[in-house]
Amino acid sequence: MRISTAINSIRGVEALERRLLESIFEVVPAERGAVLLLGKGTDEIAGIFGLEKDAGSGRAVKVSRTIVLRVVRERVSILCNDVRDNEDFGAAQSLLAANVHSVLAVPLSFDARTLGVLYLDSSNPKARFDEGHLGLLTAVAGIASVALENARRIEWLESENRRLARDEELSHSMVGESPAMAAVLRFIAKVAPTDSTVLITGESGTGKELVARALHQNSPRASRPFVAINCAALAETLLESELFGHERGAFTGAVAQKKGRLEVAEGGTVFLDEVGELAPHLQAKLLRVLQEHAFERVGGTRSIKVDARVITATNRDLKEMTKTGGFREDLFYRINVVSLDVPPLRDRREDVPLLARYFAQKYGERCNRRVAGVSAEALECLMNYEWPGNVRELENAVERAVVLGSSDVIRPEELPESILEAGPRQAPGVTRYHEAVVLTKKDIILKAFKEAGGNYVETARLLDVHPNYLHRLIRNMNLKGLLKKQEPLP
Repeated sequence: MRISTAINSIRGVEALERRLLESIFEVVPAERGAVLLLGKGTDEIAGIFGLEKDAGSGRAVKVSRTIVLRVVRERVSILCNDVRDNEDFGAAQSLLAANVHSVLAVPLSFDARTLGVLYLDSSNPKARFDEGHLGLLTAVAGIASVALENARRIEWLESENRRLARDEELSHSMVGESPAMAAVLRFIAKVAPTDSTVLITGESGTGKELVARALHQNSPRASRPFVAINCAALAETLLESELFGHERGAFTGAVAQKKGRLEVAEGGTVFLDEVGELAPHLQAKLLRVLQEHAFERVGGTRSIKVDARVITATNRDLKEMTKTGGFREDLFYRINVVSLDVPPLRDRREDVPLLARYFAQKYGERCNRRVAGVSAEALECLMNYEWPGNVRELENAVERAVVLGSSDVIRPEELPESILEAGPRQAPGVTRYHEAVVLTKKDIILKAFKEAGGNYVETARLLDVHPNYLHRLIRNMNLKGLLKKQEPLP
């Protein structure tokens, strides 16, 4: 009763384990004790708390793996005196090494599940365990199992609450509630507080820079500069000067010393977008920055120390580029300490309505006109489209609709033609205006293609459109399969 009262008033798992063993030592002649807890759904030990009766928890308590595994797998209790003479455990090295004479171990069970093992032993030949000790320990294990399971659940809930609170407090500019976006936000919450280099991959327009900014905003460096540079936007010589700076007279036109982006970002974060476009000698200089946190300005000889976190992004396959020599393998491993692949918009289609309404409000305010939202018909068009340009393409489409629109909601006719041409993913019962237009266009193209004998250039001539535009129409309307069926056999 006293043990039950003592352990049921404690919430923390470790504090509960300590009090449990201290209480047992008062009534059982054990020198050492341990509480071993299994992982969720496994037979593997996930945690162990050991205690010596006289030395406290200052020294590690060794337990017999042989005995623990037998208790767990067979769900039996073990009482053994004179261990050395026992045919089952006499050869156990851990028991021999610790000079153990007596062992008492019982399973911790809850709701027909084995939670772990309550383990006691003694090296004193005179301290022997008996059936009374076994019955007491079994009863205590029954009480302790409930208390330990409750304590573990409370700790898990508290940990989950802290994680959710961190996610709520996360500073970012991304819009979305899909599982894919939730995974991105969890990644940011975990990685942002560290100083590890991060490689962000994903298609163009998915929001890689927004992820990089969120990593910076939620890091200890948030009060320092965030400096972004697009490695594909500048010529090689200009990019080197932009990144590392230059000394006066380093080249024609260098009339004064200039600090590079790395120096400007001191204490903060440098974001290198399209890092796969870096020239080989710039890759070597970046590698030195990551390895030694130092570099020289263009035309300079003095080594400059820098403290900046480096985040990179690319829409290319850097791993494949290392095989062809297009990207240094050592640099790839340096920037790829932690990586995130930002999902394309077609893989988080449920975020399209949220994004569309967000952009409608944003550009409505910017254009000084009231936009209440997106009509159901326009939203259906947006949901049916594949978005090869991802969020950036959606933003541009909504901005265009806001600029050209005249009503307080965005309608299908205000969307780009490529989106309307995509047509419905499933044919509805009633054909509406824009769907009828798409169906008519498809019919005209198919008839012209048949009349032209399967020749694309001749089809374009008959339709009086440029061949490139014809190919775009075919792609947007998903007509390739139908046209292949009409192509004449060779």
